[in-house]
Amino acid sequence: MSNKSETPAATDAASKKKGKGKLLMILGVVFVLLAGGGAAAYFTLLKPAPEAAGGEAEKGEAKKHEASKHEAHGLVTFEPFVVNLADPGGRRFLRINVRLLVAEEEEAKEIEESKVKTERLRATILELLTSQTSEKISSVEGKAELKHEIIEHAKSILEPMEVTDVLFSDFVIQY
Repeated sequence: MSNKSETPAATDAASKKKGKGKLLMILGVVFVLLAGGGAAAYFTLLKPAPEAAGGEAEKGEAKKHEASKHEAHGLVTFEPFVVNLADPGGRRFLRINVRLLVAEEEEAKEIEESKVKTERLRATILELLTSQTSEKISSVEGKAELKHEIIEHAKSILEPMEVTDVLFSDFVIQY
């Protein structure tokens, strides 16, 4: 005969513990699902309230700025950049295609036909890229900051022309 040390009361207690554990797990899953559904509903269904009349002037300015970006018609393209990043303790590379958006197509042609301007722009962009770290430029904020820096440096080279935007058509960091 086998020696059973478990009594019927002990097996009942063990099954009650298992039942409570399953119930807690099911309640936990239901809670997570409800919380996720509530968060999704909050962010998708609730829209911000319209601003007062004072905010309309700011909206108009923002729309004008956006419109000026979309009205730009000139595109200055460069050969792809492949650079070493300034990461400590490791070699990381960045392959990137950079395009500058300017107001007029004639301005873009003038820039591309001027070897001095294109080489100065390329050198400036190259210096900016090699001073970046992979951690910084892998974030959305880092890319936006890099675009802003490129615009500022390009403006100093291209005055009185205006660079309205920088476009990255290829952005690969090799780790």
